Amino acid sequence: MPDRAPQPVDRQLPTDEARDLISLVRDIAQREIAPKAADEEDAGRFPREVFTLLSESGLLGLPYDSEYGGGDQPYEVYLQVLEELAAARLTVGLGVSVHSLACYSLAAYGTKQQQVEHLPAMLGGGLLGAYCLSEPSSGSDAASLRTKAVRDGDGWVITGTKAWITHGGIADFYTVMARTGEEGPRGITAFLVPGDAAGLSAAAPEKKMGMKGSPTAQVHFDGVRVGDERRIGDEGQGFAIALSALDSGRLGIAACAIGVAQAALDEAVAYATERRQFGKPIVDFQGLRFMLADMATQIEAGRALYLAAARLRDAGRPFAKQAAMAKLHCTDTAMKVTTDAVQILGGYGYTADFPAERFMREAKVLQIVEGTNQIQRMVIARHLAGPEGR
Repeated sequence: MPDRAPQPVDRQLPTDEARDLISLVRDIAQREIAPKAADEEDAGRFPREVFTLLSESGLLGLPYDSEYGGGDQPYEVYLQVLEELAAARLTVGLGVSVHSLACYSLAAYGTKQQQVEHLPAMLGGGLLGAYCLSEPSSGSDAASLRTKAVRDGDGWVITGTKAWITHGGIADFYTVMARTGEEGPRGITAFLVPGDAAGLSAAAPEKKMGMKGSPTAQVHFDGVRVGDERRIGDEGQGFAIALSALDSGRLGIAACAIGVAQAALDEAVAYATERRQFGKPIVDFQGLRFMLADMATQIEAGRALYLAAARLRDAGRPFAKQAAMAKLHCTDTAMKVTTDAVQILGGYGYTADFPAERFMREAKVLQIVEGTNQIQRMVIARHLAGPEGR
């Protein structure tokens, strides 16, 4: 393995508090996350103790209100924390992003009473969340979901199956979108379901190409009863809540993608500096230097793009188009950069002795989750030219 330590990313942060926060995250990443990442991913082990530490350190609720245990941090800062975590281990960075996504609906659309009752434990009480929108037959076409919630007295009974759920089977709470009315987007309602609810179960985790330490599973709702006090927002508002959550979630995926890409670039630079061929370090060959330059440029462009979208969000301005652009560009960049990193390492890049091959396998899923990159192109085009078939 290369001995050359990567230089920390030179970040533009708005406050001294944010700089201290990034220092804390880097310390946790270097001590508790990165050293175990390769072995635990290979073994398919989920690091729940890391998420407990992150919760105790105030890092699981950063973009939310301190009144409920959050960190009062702007998205501009929160996303850079995600990037640092993902660079150490994507299972952790993406896990924090998904947890934040699962908290969003209640934080943004819940009643004051719901927020007081549930958010402190969700944001800083050691709980871990999951977000349930996709189903076996409704992925990109999320508005066609079939999981149903039927009124029963003063509550609801939820029946159906959700698919591709990060933290499925281990989450303490699930934000669930279920059909309560007509077909299409207007008949969907959001619910907060406890992880130990009777009738809730999870299938065996999917056997994936990468991110083996992060459980992804179908979640079954077999007559799960929840009170009406666990309905989030109005009846029929769930799809709008889901789309709003995904705009923010896509920025989380973009930041995670840049973290993985940065880790791959650091590995490639370290290897190229130490590896010698034809009597000199291979980093001295112009063809390889140009590859590294292109990788670094793509990463900086992606970082600038997701931060620009985050600043729009922080200012209360529309950012859906920019979020889709950031998710598209950053995840495509991660795939390209990690592929180039494997190429630079040559045969070693194809072995599990070096992390480049893991980075490449992990990057692929980022082009798929929270809206495939083909869907992102559709979203961007609609902002530019209006809906199709007008």
